[in-house]
Amino acid sequence: MPALTLRCVIPLALLLAQSNLHALSLHGSNTVGAKLAPECARSYLLTSGASTVNASAGVVENEQRLSANDGRDITLAAHGSGTAFTALLDGSADIGMSSRPIKAEERAALATAGDMTAITAEHTVAMDGLAVLVHPDNPVSALNIEQIAQIFSGEIHNWREVGGRDAEITLYARDDKSGTWDTFAGLVLGKRTLHASAVRFESNDKLSDSVSGDRNAIGFSGLASVRQAKALAVADGDSRAILPTRLSVATEDYPLSRRLFLYTRPDRVDAAARALIEHCQSEAGQDIVERVGFVSQNIIELDHETLDNAPDDYRAISASSRRLSVNFRFHQGSAELDNKARRDLLRLIDFMKKPAQQQAHIQLVGFNDGDSHGQWDQLISRFRALAVQAELMKHSIPVHRMIGLGAFLPVAAASNSNAAAKNGRVEVWLSRAPATAPGTSASGR
Repeated sequence: MPALTLRCVIPLALLLAQSNLHALSLHGSNTVGAKLAPECARSYLLTSGASTVNASAGVVENEQRLSANDGRDITLAAHGSGTAFTALLDGSADIGMSSRPIKAEERAALATAGDMTAITAEHTVAMDGLAVLVHPDNPVSALNIEQIAQIFSGEIHNWREVGGRDAEITLYARDDKSGTWDTFAGLVLGKRTLHASAVRFESNDKLSDSVSGDRNAIGFSGLASVRQAKALAVADGDSRAILPTRLSVATEDYPLSRRLFLYTRPDRVDAAARALIEHCQSEAGQDIVERVGFVSQNIIELDHETLDNAPDDYRAISASSRRLSVNFRFHQGSAELDNKARRDLLRLIDFMKKPAQQQAHIQLVGFNDGDSHGQWDQLISRFRALAVQAELMKHSIPVHRMIGLGAFLPVAAASNSNAAAKNGRVEVWLSRAPATAPGTSASGR
């Protein structure tokens, strides 16, 4: 695994000094572009020299311009994630906003620009949970992904079929250009098609408001747009139903969690664009993420659920520790941390170097996806935890305990195309109990 250093992120001050005054243009996701990107952009302008920033609506809906008193402008056009990559391709955007990863065909179209999945091109700006919404009075509180797919494809059309009242279900969905729609189609519908009766929306907020005004409705949106609707707990296969909470979304344990992205072309080094992205990913920028209703990547300690069926090692860790709001995941089929994990590693290092953590001890728990079976799963899960431990130790961050639990506690069903990436992970726990000698568990897991 390539070594990581704190210097792999360019200092914001240096980028600001290099920034020019041309207008920055952001195109793409309505999820990112409706609230989050404008607020991050406004904060960036104010912290990098402007004293006032004025916002004006564009001629077309879901477009706006931010104008700073120092002459800088930032324009945003939020018409769906698909438009991010067409705008990057034709040069009309400096930054693409997307609520899903770049597709293979989009990556191929932009191949002459470089690797669009490289850490210099793909930037996770926030975490989000795709919330499945119903009217607040709906007695249904949880569904599994198969049931949700059957509802939106029209195979289930009455609420009584899933434990609700005797009423026809009305469907609300995002439009075809939306990354929220792409995510829903990929994670939920699969090869099914959306029923023709579904009402389509370009805006998350408008969809949510329509659901909360219709007692028989079901829809989906980003977490920031739940508003007055009720979010359901969701299960993947036989796994337990999980609500989209701060912990479950930040760690990507919630079945419909997703990453929100900003993309840039690797062949175009724009100092202002890079400075804006760095501001959005900074601690201050992630505070904005939380404020507008998404889930911040800033690391915090959180309470956790006690699992009575857990192995003794895991129960011992959970009894004396609190979960940190980060899981480390890997590029599929490798032991290399993915782009988000590499940035999260820097966040964890900074977190552990704060005075409040001087007496705290990190404990790592690795998991595998279950494809290797038995002892191999255990070894692979332990190797994943060891990979994170090695990176932390390079920065003098000791790991008190490290264990691998194989395929225990999957968060995605084996039938899920993303199961390997979701289930192969490393949890981080923090203990302030008196430390014994650091190392692995006594059982040798």
